[in-house]
Amino acid sequence: MSVETIEKRSTSRKLAPRYRVLLHNDDYNSMEYVVQVLMTTVTSLTQPQAVSIMMEAHTNGLALVITCAQEHAEFYCETLKNHGLSSTIEPDE
Repeated sequence: MSVETIEKRSTSRKLAPRYRVLLHNDDYNSMEYVVQVLMTTVTSLTQPQAVSIMMEAHTNGLALVITCAQEHAEFYCETLKNHGLSSTIEPDE
């Protein structure tokens, strides 16, 4: 009599790595313009959230805009850059 081992495959999915979209302060764009660009680029942001992000970048030199999948982060970063804002992405750890 033999015992057979049945291997069970893992059904859990591995989450895609997430990335942070960062807004850098600049001395060129008005605060109102930055808020407007943030709201049109990341449509889920409310005006108070966009104002808070803009003020954090203005005060600290850097602000977190959103954390999302890499493809979306790259899109948001490029869109912000295309509107004259300074933006980068980095892996979320």
